[in-house]
Amino acid sequence: MVDAAAVLAHLALGLRSARCGRAGRLDPLRKRVELRGDRVNVFPIVAPPLRERREDIPLLVRYFAQKYARRMNKAIDTIPTETMEALEQWGWPGNVRELENIIERAVILSAGPVLRVPLAEVRPARETSVASVATLEAAERDHILRALRETKGLVGGPRGAATLLGMKRTTLQARMRKLGITSRRDAGLA
Repeated sequence: MVDAAAVLAHLALGLRSARCGRAGRLDPLRKRVELRGDRVNVFPIVAPPLRERREDIPLLVRYFAQKYARRMNKAIDTIPTETMEALEQWGWPGNVRELENIIERAVILSAGPVLRVPLAEVRPARETSVASVATLEAAERDHILRALRETKGLVGGPRGAATLLGMKRTTLQARMRKLGITSRRDAGLA
């Protein structure tokens, strides 16, 4: 009988290398069915990244937890709800292999029957919008204004904003003109 979770996990892990068709990096399933590495690209398999298949995460977490618990002779019986929710909400930049590595580490670190995932490593995905991403010009303006506030509006000299920013006074003054920073009031000092 075929274990559906094992097949799903194996396919999820093997799709990237199957699509690439790298000789010498054939996974065991492809070796068993004797697929030739040079023929893999004839029919490419496109798998969406894990962050787009969040419904697969609980199944994969349970599979990897059981796999590594068996390998390490541990009994992992419980996966806390808050852990599962955190894993489902994360952006998964490293895809399935990253999930597998985190679960393996969690099994190693878990002392009892409860899977303890270091949640500091699994932060919720940050939604970035165009409004939250500042332009380079805006970031430069904010940085100069912070330096001016820290130096109480002093531009030049050994304790001035130019020295703090690691530039010549005249260069800072030119950038201030370009960015529309004209007075101490712009820096919030007046």
